[in-house]
Amino acid sequence: MKAVCRDFLWLLAFAGMLSMPVSAASYSLTIAPAGSRLLLSWPVAAANFVLQTTPSLVAPSWQTVTNPAPQVSNNTNYLTYTNNSQTRFFRLAFLTPGYALSIVRSGNAFIVSWPAAATNYVLQDTLNLATTNWLTVTSPAPLVTNNINYVTYPNDWLNRFFRLAQVTNPSSPLAGMVLIPAGAFTMGDVADTNYNGDAAPVTTTVSAFYMDTNLVTYSFWQSVYAQATAAGYGFAHPGAGKAANHPVQTVDWFDAAKWCNARSQQAGLTPVYYTDAGFTQVYTNDASYPETNSIYANGTASGYRLPTEAEWEKAARGGLTSQRFPWGSTISESQANYYGWPASFSGYFYDLGPYNYNPAFSTAAQPYTSPVGSFAPNGYGLFDMAGNVQEWCADWYGEPYAGGTDPHGPTTGSNRVLRGGDWGDDASLARCANRSRDLPTTAYAGTYGFRCVCRH
Repeated sequence: MKAVCRDFLWLLAFAGMLSMPVSAASYSLTIAPAGSRLLLSWPVAAANFVLQTTPSLVAPSWQTVTNPAPQVSNNTNYLTYTNNSQTRFFRLAFLTPGYALSIVRSGNAFIVSWPAAATNYVLQDTLNLATTNWLTVTSPAPLVTNNINYVTYPNDWLNRFFRLAQVTNPSSPLAGMVLIPAGAFTMGDVADTNYNGDAAPVTTTVSAFYMDTNLVTYSFWQSVYAQATAAGYGFAHPGAGKAANHPVQTVDWFDAAKWCNARSQQAGLTPVYYTDAGFTQVYTNDASYPETNSIYANGTASGYRLPTEAEWEKAARGGLTSQRFPWGSTISESQANYYGWPASFSGYFYDLGPYNYNPAFSTAAQPYTSPVGSFAPNGYGLFDMAGNVQEWCADWYGEPYAGGTDPHGPTTGSNRVLRGGDWGDDASLARCANRSRDLPTTAYAGTYGFRCVCRH
């Protein structure tokens, strides 16, 4: 019982320290046992902070603690909290003085307003507070009257929540992405002497770019998808996911491209994909199915897009050279979610197995995807660059590799490139050099997903 109590208190203190905002002054929250109660204390100087509590960090619902009220002694706030044996976490939350967000009903719309003086803040919204994905509101743009920003938002009957978010460093990459440095690398099958005959090694140079550390999750897909469809986007497939934190799958190439555009617009970035060569008509939907192949990518736009095949392979290798996988020359089911088929069954000397689907995730019904980030990242901090789901790339499939600087593959084709292998593929398809392909209208159930890249 004492051990359990000690662990419980440690978690409380740890949660409090983690939650302190890095952009404001640093104030420590102290939590100590006091018999059957907890004694919480923090400096009186933290005048712009409030004590908050939540029963869960998985889906936090932070509530300001108002009862009991804190007592003050020696410039320190003290609060005695009853230990009711329920898991509870605490934090000091920073309050932004003077920047209140106001929301009022106006006919069949809502007017959201906040002070124009809050120049380093942006309006964001989300459709779900349980698994929040806050997106910057860029449409409609705010109007300014009497030093107040106003946005009139239509009542679309969707749950929608708003907040003011501080922009501490607008030039930095968006959260959840890492920088893949510029440079040359050997693209292609170095380790297995062009195993499939379509990946002869070639020297390739790519410019620096940012890539999502994780595959796009089902919850992230749904959040952007909901706002996109409400704004007039049309998708051929709604996407699927085994759980919120599993990768989205059952999406075709066109779905992924449109989702990238929607994510860009919701984040205030310039979309990449258009239906005309002059980049005037943003690609949002297509009345025909199968959809047209006349999609044009603006390579100078700031928004999200699918990686080129060269970008994907450089990122997958994680800075290593002449290796078969993102981490080295062999693979096991402790390193990736794939179909184990070791040498005793297949002759793949580099597959350490064990045989069959990854036992950690082959539960319930297929697909046997795994939560994103379930395995160690590669040298660039990227997860699931081998296995889990195959990833759509921007390029048309063609042979041989183009090589050179920032190659984009053929200008036309029949199939788009897929990389990385999936939960049902053997180890040979999980190799960094392996190339897969399919019609861009194919949304193979349970296996085709993607991640985004962008340039800043």
